[in-house]
Amino acid sequence: MIKGTYIRLKYRLLIPIIIFLLVISGIVAIIYIQNKWANNLREEIAAYSGSESCNPCHEKFYQLWHDSYHGLAMQPVTGAFIRANIHAFNQSVQVGTDTFKVSLDGDTLFFIEQKTSGTVSRFPAVHTMGGKYIYYFLTPFPGGRLQVLPLAYDCDTESWYNNPESGLRHFENIEDAPLDWRNHLFTFNTTCYNCHVSQLETNYNLADNSYNTTWREPGINCETCHGPSYDHIVACVKAGEGNTPEDLKIVQTSMFTSEQHNSACGSCHAKATVIAQSFEPGGLFYDYFDLVTLENPDFYADGRDLGENYTMTTWEMNKCAAASDMHCVDCHTSSGRYRFAGENANDACMPCHDERVNNVSEHSFHNPNSEASKCIACHMPKTSFARMDRSDHSFRPPMPQATMAFGSPNACNICHDVQSAEWADKLIKETHKVEYQNETIVNGELIRKAREGDWSELDKILTGLEEGRFDNVYTTSFIRLLEQCNDTAKWAVMYNLTYHKSPLVRGAAAHSLSMNYSAEVFERLLQLIDDQYRVVRLNAAYALSSLPLTNIVESDRAKVLEAFKEYEASLVTHPDSWSAHYNLGNY
Repeated sequence: MIKGTYIRLKYRLLIPIIIFLLVISGIVAIIYIQNKWANNLREEIAAYSGSESCNPCHEKFYQLWHDSYHGLAMQPVTGAFIRANIHAFNQSVQVGTDTFKVSLDGDTLFFIEQKTSGTVSRFPAVHTMGGKYIYYFLTPFPGGRLQVLPLAYDCDTESWYNNPESGLRHFENIEDAPLDWRNHLFTFNTTCYNCHVSQLETNYNLADNSYNTTWREPGINCETCHGPSYDHIVACVKAGEGNTPEDLKIVQTSMFTSEQHNSACGSCHAKATVIAQSFEPGGLFYDYFDLVTLENPDFYADGRDLGENYTMTTWEMNKCAAASDMHCVDCHTSSGRYRFAGENANDACMPCHDERVNNVSEHSFHNPNSEASKCIACHMPKTSFARMDRSDHSFRPPMPQATMAFGSPNACNICHDVQSAEWADKLIKETHKVEYQNETIVNGELIRKAREGDWSELDKILTGLEEGRFDNVYTTSFIRLLEQCNDTAKWAVMYNLTYHKSPLVRGAAAHSLSMNYSAEVFERLLQLIDDQYRVVRLNAAYALSSLPLTNIVESDRAKVLEAFKEYEASLVTHPDSWSAHYNLGNY
């Protein structure tokens, strides 16, 4: 009796010791991976020369870049900047229970917080981000943080407003509330840095939860897309004036494939999960990111953007892009400008749609010289969120039925805002012989039901997936939503989708097989950890990680352990996020 009690006590004591050791080993793993990345990044940064070094030989492109929204994605707040861009001061704005206003003291912008208790605090603005629609301002916080201040400046109205409140989502069935402006999601070092500065090192210290963040240049510089230029400059100098070296020693974006172009832009213009650090010029999107799709309520059920989701998801729904080699730089310059502004706006759709462009009023049912006869007015309608405009990149035509079904915006009523969606739908049915809205409405209804856990139309979803009726985004969305479905009829479909041509779909399908322990699935996952794309390998490794290592034969064990190592590294791409530690602990 006493001996039995002793054994039970011994094992009770062992449990917290084991948990403690696991936590410590996880922290050590994060620090090791973090330091390894930091050392590699330091070596790479030494090869960067900065955008100024491009100016002597590439003056035209340098000047186009220098004043672009990419070049000015982040700037220091100086007296010159304030005088040129900020024209409102001492305007009181309510933020929660506190009041803020912005004052100018010499060449410094101060954000003054007046609490209801009477306490007054002053926060100096040291950097600013944005400029096309909004300027956001950063102030130093303890631990090396740069925090986004709660008032943002609207460049159009030249006024200040409550920024956290402007980001409130109006989900279909979920209540949302503004974040406190001190929340970590408003910390530059955690959230904003990827797309506003170049060649950055966060230098996050897990031991004391602090940063010593540095960057080569503010804004998105030349070397972000072309890679380090030091060797390029040396090669050109050695070749002599007027001579072009055989090896330019730099990434030439003119040689990019469509996928590389889209990946370069998508590295910033996407709502995505980061799966690997330090996106490299010429790299592929699905080696560094996993795209968020319609399983997320930040999209309407028909796929329209509800919040600020940065283009890539709707671009993946674009039938023109899917059927051609079209890419971002066909319509935009590398500095972010639109190539078809002004009178020749519809040239963007030539030559594929020359018949419609040359007879535009016959297609648009509007005056040929009106804004409504520009292709982008109906096929890329602009919606506004958080005081910024976003163009829908799915290129779908106006769909007032989707407004009626899901509350999503449609191009007709964005212009004719005093009219109803029913009015717009009636006109479309009178002018268009083909009922083109049906597919989107049917698919959207299936997405909505799946989000709610309603599997009454599971057969339609599975049949659609089997027959390839859905695009990559809808397919991925259904796969992810089906992880919450317990019906075993899904397994054969999920398995077959691991052979899909899209890495986004293959990755989602591999992930969905994590609770299927059949020998066939196991063998397929072993194949997928050798996939060309990291997003597929990682999702396959995740699925395999639910199996005991004893189930893996010796001949496969080294390969599987290598896959687990890559998967573990993907979990801590952001070691300053609680979710990294949570996911690592689960793993």
